Amino acid sequence: MSLFKKMFSREKKETLDKGLEKSKNDFFSKLGKAVAGKSKVDDEVLDDLEDVLVSSDVGVGTTVKIIKRIEERVARDRFLGTEELNRILREEIAALLSETNSGEATNFHVPADTKPYVIMVVGVNGVGKTTTIGKLAYQFQKEGKKVVLGAADTFRAAAIDQLQVWADRVGVPIVKQSMGSDPASVAFDSVQSAVKQQADVVIIDTAGRLHNKVNLMNELTKVKRVMQKVVDNAPHEVLLVLDGSTGQNAFEQAKQFTAATEVTSLAVTKLDGTAKGGVVIGISDQFQIPVKYIGVGEGIEDLQVFNKFEFVDSFFKK
Repeated sequence: MSLFKKMFSREKKETLDKGLEKSKNDFFSKLGKAVAGKSKVDDEVLDDLEDVLVSSDVGVGTTVKIIKRIEERVARDRFLGTEELNRILREEIAALLSETNSGEATNFHVPADTKPYVIMVVGVNGVGKTTTIGKLAYQFQKEGKKVVLGAADTFRAAAIDQLQVWADRVGVPIVKQSMGSDPASVAFDSVQSAVKQQADVVIIDTAGRLHNKVNLMNELTKVKRVMQKVVDNAPHEVLLVLDGSTGQNAFEQAKQFTAATEVTSLAVTKLDGTAKGGVVIGISDQFQIPVKYIGVGEGIEDLQVFNKFEFVDSFFKK
């Protein structure tokens, strides 16, 4: 199928294949049981397939859309064998994700006409937020961009220390204050520093406390407002980091954060250690917010640009 032409390098694709191995094996194990002894795709197979998709963390809403698409294929083609189900799933899920008009990038990229490009990163503690920021800084620097980090998660000393470790590892400057400092003040200083250094990208870490959504909303609104005093329309991107291994809980976190602030892109991490990779398909479809990055390993190179065609190809590769 033309949708699945080669886009990634061989090494990058192998990393993606390996990162999605648990999810793929779990899915095909369930699918194999669902179609055992069946020769054609009928109502019973579709019912079983629906259970497989939901239990693979694709999400109910997205599963309903996929099943409807396959029902239409069955009605149109009249006879579809169960051996064709894998190919049909790949095609229909790729087509569904194409409707979100995202996930087509192959490289780490920021607009050349926006300098510094300001990324505000949000997400609860433990999802891999700081690690994602560090790996993003590495990738942007690798692309020849000058990067500045801002440690505006002042709620936890550990968050500041962890970001410092990444700044040292990647070799990029970091702007920080002491624990308990005003996050907006750190964000202001970070953007101001980026302007003075003529940086291409500034990545601002923020606290991810969801127990009081009103406080979170007020804090993020304030952070945005002070950054705009330095750079118009900052932040240019609000990146929400979600832990893919939590499955349906990642959906809930996405709901909470999109209610608290305007999220413009998503990063789904820790996909290599879980069988819940289907959550990427559901989140990409349900929130209509681009999944921009996925974490498929612990290595510094293992944060990848999300490409829906490569992802679906790896997920359904036998």
